[in-house]
Amino acid sequence: MNGFLANHETRSALTGIRAQIQDLRTENIAKLAVRARALGDVIPLWYGEGDMVTPTFIRDAAKAALDAGQTFYVPNMRGADGLNAALSEYQSRIHGRPIAINRSTVAPGGMQALYLALEMLVDVGTNVVYVEPQWPNIHNAIHMIGGEPRPVALKFDGDWKLDLDALYARCDARTRAIFLSTPCNPTGWTASIEEMRALLEFSRERGIWIISDEVYGRLYFDGDVAPSMMQIAEDDDRVMTINSFSKSWAMTGWRIGWLTHPTALADHMGAMTQYANSGTAAFVQAGAETAIRKGEGLVSEIRERARRGLDMAYEALGPLNRVVLPPKPKGGMYAFFALQGESDANAACTRILEEARVGLAPGHLFGDASKAFLRMCVMRNEKELGQALERMVAALR
Repeated sequence: MNGFLANHETRSALTGIRAQIQDLRTENIAKLAVRARALGDVIPLWYGEGDMVTPTFIRDAAKAALDAGQTFYVPNMRGADGLNAALSEYQSRIHGRPIAINRSTVAPGGMQALYLALEMLVDVGTNVVYVEPQWPNIHNAIHMIGGEPRPVALKFDGDWKLDLDALYARCDARTRAIFLSTPCNPTGWTASIEEMRALLEFSRERGIWIISDEVYGRLYFDGDVAPSMMQIAEDDDRVMTINSFSKSWAMTGWRIGWLTHPTALADHMGAMTQYANSGTAAFVQAGAETAIRKGEGLVSEIRERARRGLDMAYEALGPLNRVVLPPKPKGGMYAFFALQGESDANAACTRILEEARVGLAPGHLFGDASKAFLRMCVMRNEKELGQALERMVAALR
């Protein structure tokens, strides 16, 4: 009877929440990690996170802010004056054109910045067209707000390529935005400046917003920064970019990111921030400001670490006949590969976990276009990454 009552109460509770929440996909990488705890001696390469502790100069800045009593609300909901000024200077420098202070809004994490952008644009009954394979949070965030997620797959013919005509064809009168990640998580595909110009022209013609996730923009191997919409979009264009301190400054646990948007949206972004999260902690922003102003050497170090990690992965896995390895990506921190004759990446990840004690993320989490692929984060110290690759090579021979 108790079991019946518990199940009945659960069903009753579910009927009282929005359909979009009931239908959320609950499988994620964290669940795989939990299941692996009992195995022991697992090298975890499934998360999009490195093993570098945030450097001392950033931590010290946050500590100094705490010691100075910066434990109160930040008056400007869009971000502390010092950090917004630093973001303006930083973005203007790396993109080679002025990016005004009031074009940035700070948020507690890149995901929160993305959610603010979607909340601003998406109504129930409208849709967002997005490029996949894609970080699973994108599909779920669009769905949770009440929009229709519309994936458009990158074509894979040995390498990942964007079919702009296919993307345009997925847009209709109800499309509010086109979303892309560049460099992409998980593939490393990076939009060229020509592709961005074509998307911007389409946006201007159709009045459709572009949301460009550029969190991995500094982990780009063909230059100091990946091609960005901020390099070509004007202030009045319907363009927003998402960024985070997590990857390029080793600050994943700090939960701070920012959204760059047209000046005309500044007041509305401030209001939305107030109602959605009441701003980002002052001492966290102090650490982020120091990261921006003094962290170029750190960015270069992390970029080289990602480059070396990918080199190691390709050197180890490339000679294996069973491994389908696309050309080395231009950016990001993932090796994304498939196994010959295997279409179930979940089963492959389970087998590698059990036989090699290495944790990888199955491609189906990133969309239908990558069901057969496995994602490996290479942002680890060389000794541990080398050990993981040795184990994998032994298991995959």
